[in-house]
Amino acid sequence: MILIADSGSTKSDWALTVGENKNILFNTKGFNPFFHDEDFILNHLGKVDQLQGINDKVKHVFFYGAGCSSKEMNAIIEKALSKFFTSANINVDHDLMACALSTYDGNPGISCILGTGSNSCFYDGNQLNEAVPALGYILGDEGSGSYYGKKLLTDYLYNMLPADIHSDLENTFHISKGAIFENVYMKPDANTYLASFMKFISNHRNAQYVDTMLTDGMKHFMQVHVCCYKQYREVPCHFIGSVSFHFKEQLLKAAKELNINVGNIIKKPIDGLTKYHLKQEPD
Repeated sequence: MILIADSGSTKSDWALTVGENKNILFNTKGFNPFFHDEDFILNHLGKVDQLQGINDKVKHVFFYGAGCSSKEMNAIIEKALSKFFTSANINVDHDLMACALSTYDGNPGISCILGTGSNSCFYDGNQLNEAVPALGYILGDEGSGSYYGKKLLTDYLYNMLPADIHSDLENTFHISKGAIFENVYMKPDANTYLASFMKFISNHRNAQYVDTMLTDGMKHFMQVHVCCYKQYREVPCHFIGSVSFHFKEQLLKAAKELNINVGNIIKKPIDGLTKYHLKQEPD
């Protein structure tokens, strides 16, 4: 059995191969080593129905995750997975590699993540190059769910939202300054809390305020994370993640303004990752 995971900060998509051309797909909470320790991961894996009784049957685990960008961070995930999957070889890599492998079409290109967080890389089929780092939801994550959630709440607190959106936000969430501060500054997973407002934002996507916010955020992301590559006008720029998938109109508008050629737009990379690893035929 081969187990493949693509993990963001909010959710992980998993594929378990149980035979030729047969995969079991399921989801768990996202595991990010910046926010989740070994015990947290082990505790959560132990509650996943699809993983019960197969701990010692999985032979290879390929985990691609947000935050898995250094040996120290990867070790947190590796230790937890090794303790749970007792007979498996464990490979942990950055979610950027998952992004690159799932969008690669045989030609060099830029691959971007727009989900709870955001990032980009250049991939030529052999080497992955990250020109600028991802700075996380406090300093960066331009164009991401957490970025837009932060913008929405900031404008709410500054009384800068259109009246109808302001009112709907209060009625929908019974929101207050105290509740926002508690979730952002005192509780864990503030980035996922901020990104959770994307459904509300989507419900108002036809409002000029929201359309402008989305387009400006996409443009900000591209100016930082796409235009940093000298080939950005010569190669396709691929996107994965729920934000890029659901707000394709604003993404394409921003790309056109910057003369960026958009390639594939994929909501989830798990299918492409599964095909890739099955072709590798691991021992």
